[in-house]
Amino acid sequence: MYFLSGWPKRLLFPLESQEQPLHIQTDPQRAFFAVLFPSQLSIWYCRPSVLIVSYKELSKAASQFGPYKQAEWRPNSTMIAVSTANGYILFFEIPSARDKYLYEPIYPKGSPHLKGTPHYKEEQCAPSLNLEMKKVLDLQASITSLQSMLEDLLVATADGFLHLIHWDGMTNGRKAINLCTVPFSVDLQSSRAGSLLGFEDVYIRDMEYCATLDGFAVVFNDGRVGFITPMSSRFTAEQLHGVWAQDVVDGTCVAVNNKYRLMAFGCANGSVQVYTIDTTTGAMQFSHKLELTPKQYPDIWNKTGPVKLIRWSPDSCVVMVTWECGGLSLWSVFGAQLICTLGGDFAYQSDGAKKDPLKISSMTWGSEGYHLWVIDGNSSNMKPERNANNEAQQFGILQFQFIKSALTVNPCMSNQEQVLLQGEDRLYLNCGDAAQTQSPRNTSAHSEHNHSRERGPFSDGSLDSQGLSTLLGHRHWHVVQIHSTYLESNWPIRFSAIDKLGQNVAVVGKFGFAHYSLLTKKWKLFGNITQEQTMMVTGGLAWWNDFIVLACYNLNDHQEELRIYLRTSNLDNAFAHITKVQANTLLLSVFRDIVILFRADCSICLYSIERRSDGLNPTASIQILQEVSMSRYIPHPFLVVSVTLTSVRTETGITLKMPQQLPFCAPVVLAQSVENVWTTCRINKQKRHLLEALWLSCGGAGMKVWLPLFPRDHRKPHSFLSRRIMLPFHINIYPLAVLFEDALVLGAVNDTVLYDCLYTQSSAREHLEVLFPFSIVERTSQIYLHHILRQLLVRNLGEQALLLAHSCATLPYFPHVLELMLHEVLEEEATSREPIPDPLLPTVAKFITEFPLFLQTVVHCARKTEYALWNYLFAAVGNPKDLFEECLMAQDLDTAASYLIILQNMEVPAVSRQHATLLFNTALEQGKWDLCRHMIRFLKAIGSGETETPPATPTTQEPSSSGGFEFFRHRSISLSQSAENLHSKFNLTKTLSMPSGPSGKRWSKDSDCAENMYIDMMLWRHARRLLEEIKLKDLGCFAAQLGFELIGWLCKERARAARVEDFVCALKKLHKDFLWPFPVIPASSINSPFKNGKYKTAVGEQLLKSQSADTFVNMEMDTGVSNTPRSRSWLGTISSSQREIDTVSSHGPHMQDAFLSPLLSKGDECSIGSATDLTETSSMVDGDWTMVDENFSSLSLSQSELEQLSLELASKGPHKSQVQLRYLLHIFMEAGCLDWCVVIGLILRESSVINQVFSIMQSSDTDGEVYQNIKTGLDAVDKWASTDCPGYKPFLTIIKPQIQKLNEIVEEQVQPEAFQPVNPSKVPEQVNPRAEESRNSSSHGTNPQSDAGSSSASRHEEDKAKTEDEDSFQESSYDCVVS
Repeated sequence: MYFLSGWPKRLLFPLESQEQPLHIQTDPQRAFFAVLFPSQLSIWYCRPSVLIVSYKELSKAASQFGPYKQAEWRPNSTMIAVSTANGYILFFEIPSARDKYLYEPIYPKGSPHLKGTPHYKEEQCAPSLNLEMKKVLDLQASITSLQSMLEDLLVATADGFLHLIHWDGMTNGRKAINLCTVPFSVDLQSSRAGSLLGFEDVYIRDMEYCATLDGFAVVFNDGRVGFITPMSSRFTAEQLHGVWAQDVVDGTCVAVNNKYRLMAFGCANGSVQVYTIDTTTGAMQFSHKLELTPKQYPDIWNKTGPVKLIRWSPDSCVVMVTWECGGLSLWSVFGAQLICTLGGDFAYQSDGAKKDPLKISSMTWGSEGYHLWVIDGNSSNMKPERNANNEAQQFGILQFQFIKSALTVNPCMSNQEQVLLQGEDRLYLNCGDAAQTQSPRNTSAHSEHNHSRERGPFSDGSLDSQGLSTLLGHRHWHVVQIHSTYLESNWPIRFSAIDKLGQNVAVVGKFGFAHYSLLTKKWKLFGNITQEQTMMVTGGLAWWNDFIVLACYNLNDHQEELRIYLRTSNLDNAFAHITKVQANTLLLSVFRDIVILFRADCSICLYSIERRSDGLNPTASIQILQEVSMSRYIPHPFLVVSVTLTSVRTETGITLKMPQQLPFCAPVVLAQSVENVWTTCRINKQKRHLLEALWLSCGGAGMKVWLPLFPRDHRKPHSFLSRRIMLPFHINIYPLAVLFEDALVLGAVNDTVLYDCLYTQSSAREHLEVLFPFSIVERTSQIYLHHILRQLLVRNLGEQALLLAHSCATLPYFPHVLELMLHEVLEEEATSREPIPDPLLPTVAKFITEFPLFLQTVVHCARKTEYALWNYLFAAVGNPKDLFEECLMAQDLDTAASYLIILQNMEVPAVSRQHATLLFNTALEQGKWDLCRHMIRFLKAIGSGETETPPATPTTQEPSSSGGFEFFRHRSISLSQSAENLHSKFNLTKTLSMPSGPSGKRWSKDSDCAENMYIDMMLWRHARRLLEEIKLKDLGCFAAQLGFELIGWLCKERARAARVEDFVCALKKLHKDFLWPFPVIPASSINSPFKNGKYKTAVGEQLLKSQSADTFVNMEMDTGVSNTPRSRSWLGTISSSQREIDTVSSHGPHMQDAFLSPLLSKGDECSIGSATDLTETSSMVDGDWTMVDENFSSLSLSQSELEQLSLELASKGPHKSQVQLRYLLHIFMEAGCLDWCVVIGLILRESSVINQVFSIMQSSDTDGEVYQNIKTGLDAVDKWASTDCPGYKPFLTIIKPQIQKLNEIVEEQVQPEAFQPVNPSKVPEQVNPRAEESRNSSSHGTNPQSDAGSSSASRHEEDKAKTEDEDSFQESSYDCVVS
């Protein structure tokens, strides 16, 4: 509503004065203000704030009159009455020296500011005034209050009399009224001879006249408050009657709001009681109370002292209150608190020290409420001293600056979704940058958007509203500076309006108006200054499509008019459509194609408006539809705050039918204490509840919504079910706009920034930057949907709540809405001290189960609630064990993990372990590695918490949670390990092992042993399953992500799960998993590989048959998309060690950004990756192909060379797969799984790998079964290659000598040997030479034939890096001996 802006300013007083000001009062027009000193009266101009004239009392007269106390202006601003301490009233006349001005603005040469403007002097120059004392009146009693009342001055004195004095200083023979003779009663219906005041020394301490109630509110010296009204036009004691407010006994001051007919009485306890008059009985009726709450202000709420001053703003929308102990607070008309300076940065310095609150001795509002003039009571005890340069001295008058909502003065803005604030020289908009807001919610293009606007904006509901992201996007305002030329001659800005799309704003000052486009960033002003200065907007203005509709008074013709201006044409009356209106327009509003005027004769006039496209510029024409007189219902036209049409259907179901007469029913009172009303003319069948509702802001009582109730499935409504229901709800912000479909309220809030640390303590006293924080206004918003759903459930309207919730289920914050509702009901009911007869929580729980987000909602709510309330929550929503199982069934593992934490707190450890195991296994199957790591940690934590766990076999490893390549860090065997190490580490016999080391260490490890063994068993089972299903890629991911010791486990499983049963099947599976293309044979039937920039294969039937052909075709589809989920990275998160990054360069899709891709020399680039990666569909994700094109263009290759090169490329898979396969080869070599090494050697087509395997087999006494298995497997591959995949034939030919050698070895073996029992103890020994061999050959064996993939040198470096890496972690990883 109103918001503080910036720092306050302090006025400079140009004259030398030893006195401090004590009273400030603006004149009725708020162009001047009077400042009272003990013996001096000065008149100031408001804008600019300059001193015009000062009157200094002579010392002799000053001692006679006593110090000045109070001042009151005559309604026409020509006189001032000043009361003095000794009971005198001094009347000063203010004659204006015509055509003389004290201050004139000086413009530079060539400036566009013309001085030929009508009223130029009056608007921009401070006029020259004089002060002459006309009359002195001695009332012979101390004067307590002065009040101007029409043409009379009402004066209350301390002897209990009320004087009515004419402004010329004459009493006109009227007698003073003795208050003791005025009858008082509780209401006007009581007997005429009401009780009198009761005792002699009662007098009026403060009073204020209320024109709309025709009477004055009074505060007596004993603290009682009342309202005195004349029973007839004659103002005599017999004709006066007073009514009491029975509850107030400690009144201190009063202020009256004429527009809302409210009387605010300040009390000694620091609160403000607001009363109104009951029109039927005439009694004083309590409306609401303004008081600080201990919740918001725990330190100060009851220490403010009595209320000192209350001042309503000029537009009657807000009230400022100050207390004896200091501080300012601002409240909306019905009690919503907007600002209070007793807390936060106003009350505390940046170092936490408490500041003295600002004590105020007098205050008054400036024009339109943009300023508040305040006399600083703290400075009244300080003597002003002139500073060294003899400059004008700062003295205790401060000017606080405000910005306010456009709704305060232009209520027709309430059907908009934008927030518009107006300051004295700028506008604040929440609609962001207009460039983004061109396309509305349906994100239509600008042209389509314009076209739809031509048709009229109501054809499609979505076109009328801005995007949610624009309205909510950020906390900053779009600030538009009002054009200085317009502002100079038309200050202050009285009205402002923004169009529906938030692209154009219009402002109205003293005369004329101007508008601004956010798209072009330009203002449009009247070209003819006379036209601007002869129109005065009276009833506000509104946008209708591209037109500005306003009601104004034509000063030339003395005629009320309704005018419509087109935005796109020049601002000139020639382009305006002007309609004459009978009476003065007070309010204007636009609804769809209807203009509503509310006029001073209490009538509502409806006009239809339509667009006409004659000639170049389209125009709008208006015709009157209907007039309705409201004089029967409205006591005074000035009291109507807002008039708007709505699409809300009444109980009888009447809708607006155009263009014939509208049927008007008798008025119905919907709600009281309403500050604003929001409604929309849009239609959205999906969200009828929200769009057909009426939204009310009720100040301190929060908001209300008048919600329609619809029968479900078009059934006939129940006879007992009302068509609408009024639901109240509280929100934490002051509402300024309602986003109807989005179920949001937009508002603004004051925030503060401290700058006192910039100043040294010595100079701190003078700087306002130290005394006050810098005030800023921030955008804010709040969800209200949960309040409405809750209110419907309370009233047993669950069906309506479901309809409403389902219509909003697509909103991004809908889960949050359900959570908020559950949380609020839970907190209220579970912490209630009294038993709740009809608890709402079970109903809310049942309601939430209707939505798929039920499980997440409950667990999120539980985790944000304290543990003590969980039992109450789960008694209503169900057992957490059942909810956990539901999550597992729904495959929602993250939510299930959250339930585990709840189970851990609510159940015994055995139960939570059982559920954790379930979740762990499911997470392993789905490859959710992050969750797996959390589950391992969780299971260990449960184990360490149980004292009854028996000691068990120690685990071989413990995954670190430090991040990085845990695969390398915890790798079990390094290349340089000796055979003894290998033997001792991995000969896991079934004897019970105990860790070595001091006893303390043993205890800490013992408690974990069983748990670790338990976890290892699950990991081993999963690894075995992956290997049996030939999912090597998944196995690699699993080992890397969870730090699983693959080599040690493979050593154990060599003869079991790690055997290759079917070589052909394994080969096909690896081709598929690693996106590795099957090899092809160069033949004339194969087209040029880079024809049309796309690699094509014309593969004959004789080349690829059956499955392999299918897989190859699929390959070409898949390899382009190299970041399919299957190629998930194994290699965890990025590590701090650079070596580890170099070691493996795979980078999976879900961690793509974090990895560094390897930098290869240009020569190598041609030999890696598959040719299918270079097709048009290739995503080039890996970044390894950046140089390929230029390499090809720079090489001058013959056709045959190109074919050879393309074949080589076609036969390789993605670079990442190559790195992964080599790494797996390395692992299998170390573990001695030779059959797997052969399969990987085959797929890589590197004879050096096969040679290496065979040399290991020869040099070690390898088990005969292994020979037999490899021979059988190679034979099967040879057979399959002959029939299905001839591309493998050339490679099989290359390794034929090794195959023959293998056959010989197999035949040499004595037949019975196969049946002899194998000594189990020999198994680990067989590993030694093999590991030694593999190490030598992999480190130094650079076979000339192994040039197909990445070069051997780089592989050698890679292996060396691995070796160093594993050495570095060797000692720290293992400290157990095997017995």
